[in-house]
Amino acid sequence: MNTTEALLNDFATRSFRDTADQDYIAARLAFWSRLIPQFLWSSLQAFEKYLKCVLVLNRIKANRGHDLGDILKKFDQAKPFELRLTEPCKKFLVFLDTYGRHRYFESSWYVEGEEIVELDRAVWEVRRYARKMRYEFEGMGGTKINALPIEIKRNVDAESRHPQEFHITGGLLESIIEKTDHPAREALIWQNGFFGKSRRRAVRLRSGLQAANSPLTLHPELLDEVLKYVWLPKDVIDAYRNAR
Repeated sequence: MNTTEALLNDFATRSFRDTADQDYIAARLAFWSRLIPQFLWSSLQAFEKYLKCVLVLNRIKANRGHDLGDILKKFDQAKPFELRLTEPCKKFLVFLDTYGRHRYFESSWYVEGEEIVELDRAVWEVRRYARKMRYEFEGMGGTKINALPIEIKRNVDAESRHPQEFHITGGLLESIIEKTDHPAREALIWQNGFFGKSRRRAVRLRSGLQAANSPLTLHPELLDEVLKYVWLPKDVIDAYRNAR
């Protein structure tokens, strides 16, 4: 691997995956604090960066924007290999695309109480691909061996083991878990069945529905006045115009 390739991989890892790890912890903190809009936004930001890390590591151009479905479609079109994501993971990403992108309370939101577990599971599933998987190494007799099938098998094998056994070498989450006095460690491992030292079989959560209606949901007739002063996404505008 030449210097440019190595530096590009370093950019993908540090600018996207490491920052996504921080967004993930921030999302857990927000959920614990019952700051649900911040939980949704930070979760969306985390997955945007994890997925863009996957794209850059596989030399797929990442488009501008936060839409997780579009990023996944971009990867699927290039199809360097299969992203093995469960239906609950895919469902949670759609949930974030629907509710996580509204930073200004222009749309109502809700959570049912178990979303932090869905977040942990989805981060574990997506993040395992946010590492260098396409490379060659020298085997016996000096032959070049393609590492991708080996790395894919590692990801697949992890599905049948306890999730906390899977580690990314040099990963920020892993370093936080190892450093017992790290200020972010408690927020990361609190009731986390996917990341941490102990192999949790169950987690205890404060369950219960939380929801809030946005001002425009309650008063869609205010839309034209709002648009005199702020920008709103076209699909949000169309939805409120059709609701009137």
